[in-house]
Amino acid sequence: MKSDKSPNTPDMKKLFIPVLSLIAIFLLSSSNSRSQQPVATTKAISELQVLAFQENGSQDNPKTKYELVWSDEFNYSGLPDSKKWSYDTGGNATGWGNNEAQYYTSARLKNSEVKGGNLYINAIKEDFEGKKYTSARLITKSKGDWLYGRVEVRAKLPDGRGMWPAIWMLPTVWTYGDWPACGEIDIMENVGYDPYVIVGSAHTELYNHMKGTHKNGKITISDCYTEFHNYILEWDASEYRVYVDSQLFFTYKNDGTGYRSWPFDKPFHLLLNVAVGGNWGGQKGIDDSIFPRSMVVDYVRVYQKK
Repeated sequence: MKSDKSPNTPDMKKLFIPVLSLIAIFLLSSSNSRSQQPVATTKAISELQVLAFQENGSQDNPKTKYELVWSDEFNYSGLPDSKKWSYDTGGNATGWGNNEAQYYTSARLKNSEVKGGNLYINAIKEDFEGKKYTSARLITKSKGDWLYGRVEVRAKLPDGRGMWPAIWMLPTVWTYGDWPACGEIDIMENVGYDPYVIVGSAHTELYNHMKGTHKNGKITISDCYTEFHNYILEWDASEYRVYVDSQLFFTYKNDGTGYRSWPFDKPFHLLLNVAVGGNWGGQKGIDDSIFPRSMVVDYVRVYQKK
């Protein structure tokens, strides 16, 4: 068959091979250049860093901007930073109103220790001050108090029957009266006899577990005991939302009727603790063979809108 290519037409096959070679060299050079760039660690963060979050917790929408206002990255060793954390021990004699079995200690390295870039809150089986278990309950009261914002705690939870870890908030000043009228925000609770189930809740004068009216949401996280997850609160004047990572699982709305349903218009502080037993955590007993157990916290970060 007669060819359509004239003698003066360039041989495209001969040109195509060198072009491919040049493209391959360029791509290889670009790949090597990228691989040599330093990779930022997840805990590298500036105190003045500004992050943008969507309302669902992602970081893609610049319309909703939060500024980091408080954090602990736990990049040190020893006891938790005393400029940021205190120890709550006032309810040891009464079981904290929940018949809890542990004694919360103060500035005791066995129960609250920072090492390897993480905070460890350790529940231990031991006789101490008339109790059979020890643990720690850390609070930011008067060292970190916020009205509205985003609270993010990256943590790995302790497992086992009798465990009751919690990440939660209480008002710094109880303007509306005693609990539950003062309000309580539960970002994360888990009880060991109900494994993998994460609970977020609201407690108010109208809605609380003593009346059987409390509001909550639940989500199952199948690796919450073996992997770190972000437990997140986003809170404004109209509602608050609770997430695990990017998964929204509980929303509590301001119905506009006043403090009896919405006491969340005052500054609150953060609490981190591991309870043992109690009215809820101990409903199916305590397995003494599991101890010691720890809630491990990678970081705590608090943001507020600019």
